Amino acid sequence: MKKNLSINLLNLLLSLSDAMDLAGPELVQHQLRTAFIAWEMGKSAGLSDEDMAQMFYAALLHDIGAFSVEEKYELLKTETDMTEEHCLRGEMILNKIPWLENAAILVRHHHRKWEDCRTNIDDPMTLGSHIIFLADFLERSINRKTYILHQSRELTSRIVEKTGSVFHPDVTDLLLSAGIREEFWLDMVSNRLYSYLLHHGPHREFEIDSVSLLTISEIFSDIIDFRSRFTSTHSSGVAASAVFLSKLFGLTEPELLLMEIAGRLHDLGKLAIPNSILEKPGKLTPEEFAVIKSHTYYTYSIMNSIGGFQQIQEWAAFHHERLDGSGYPFHCNAGELSIESRIMMVADMFTAMEEDRPYRKGMDKQEIIRIFSAFSNRGLLEKRIVDLVIENWDDMSAYMKQRQEAARTFYEKQFLLPEKAKV
Repeated sequence: MKKNLSINLLNLLLSLSDAMDLAGPELVQHQLRTAFIAWEMGKSAGLSDEDMAQMFYAALLHDIGAFSVEEKYELLKTETDMTEEHCLRGEMILNKIPWLENAAILVRHHHRKWEDCRTNIDDPMTLGSHIIFLADFLERSINRKTYILHQSRELTSRIVEKTGSVFHPDVTDLLLSAGIREEFWLDMVSNRLYSYLLHHGPHREFEIDSVSLLTISEIFSDIIDFRSRFTSTHSSGVAASAVFLSKLFGLTEPELLLMEIAGRLHDLGKLAIPNSILEKPGKLTPEEFAVIKSHTYYTYSIMNSIGGFQQIQEWAAFHHERLDGSGYPFHCNAGELSIESRIMMVADMFTAMEEDRPYRKGMDKQEIIRIFSAFSNRGLLEKRIVDLVIENWDDMSAYMKQRQEAARTFYEKQFLLPEKAKV
C-alpha cells in the first residue's frame, strides 16, 4: 500500500473545479472556461507569473461560494442579491488555504463593476479581479446551442457596449486582442479544455503532499456539507468515524491521513444533486432516489481524473456498496471491497443515522445498533467492523461529535449570518 501521496496541484484543482459545475448542461465547465478566458487575456496584461497564477486559480474557483445547484443557475442567468453573498463566502473559504490568499481577494471582488471601483487598474489585484469579472460575464453570455464562431462578434459587441461603466477599457482591450484569433473561441468551448489547461496552465509541475491535500479536502467537504443545515457537519463526522475505526484496525499514521481525506471527499458527487432532493422533507420518489444514486458515481468519476488518487477514490466512492453486491452504483462484491472501503461504509451509516435529516430526527443508540446488527447478520456489512462500533460506541460517538463541532461553529458563524459579514 502506498503510504504517502504526491498530487499535482493543477490536476487536483481542475478536477475539483470541474466537479462544482456538474449540476446541469448549462453549467458544465463554466469555471474552466472562465479560467481559460482570464488566462488568455492575462497573457498580454503585464502580470507577473505569480499574479497570473493567483488570477487563474481565482477564476477556476470563482463560484466556490455558491453552494446549491439552484444558486448556481440563478447566478448563471443574471446578477442577483446572492451575487455579493457568494463572493463573500468564496473569500472566506479560500482564505483557509494560505497560498490562495490573493486568489481569495480576487474572488471577493470578481463581480464589482468598474464604475463602483475605487482602486487603480494598474494594481495587479484590481486588474485581476476585473479580468475575471469580464471572463465570467462572457462565459455566462454564451449560447451553448449556437456555434461559437457564429456568436463571437455579438458577444464581443456586448462587452464593448458595457465598457466604461461595467468594464474597464483596458480590460476590454485584452479581450479584443485575444478574440482576434478563432483559436481563442474554439479552445474556449472545446471538449478537451480540461486537458488544454492541464498542459498550459500555471504551476504545471507543482506537487502537494498529503498534509496539503487534507487542507484542500477540508475546504471541499465544507462546500459539500454547507449546502444544507442537515448535512453541515456530515463529512467531518464520516471522516472522524472512519479514522476512529481505522485506528482500531491498526492502520498507520499515513494511512489514517488518507482515510480522513477520503472521508472528507466521500460525498463529492453530491455537488451534482439539486438541493430540492437533498432537503426534501418526505420520502424520495423512485425517480428522485435514482438521482441520489448518481452521487457516488460522480465521486468516483471526479477522482478518477486525478493522478495518484486510486486508493482514496475507492475508499471514498464505495461507501454505498454492500458485501453481497446489492449496493450502488457499482454493485461491488466482497472480493472487490478493501477493509478501508468497508470501514467507510460503516462510518457513513453510523454518522448518517445519528444525524437529523429533513425527513426524520437522529436515531437513538439502540435503534442504530439494531440496524447495524441486521445488516451484519445479512452479510451486507463487515461483522468485525460492526462489532467494533458496538463495543466502542460511546467513545466513537464522542469523538465524532467533537470533530463535528468545529465544522458546525464555522458554518454558523460564517454562513448563517451573511449580512453581518458584509458590514
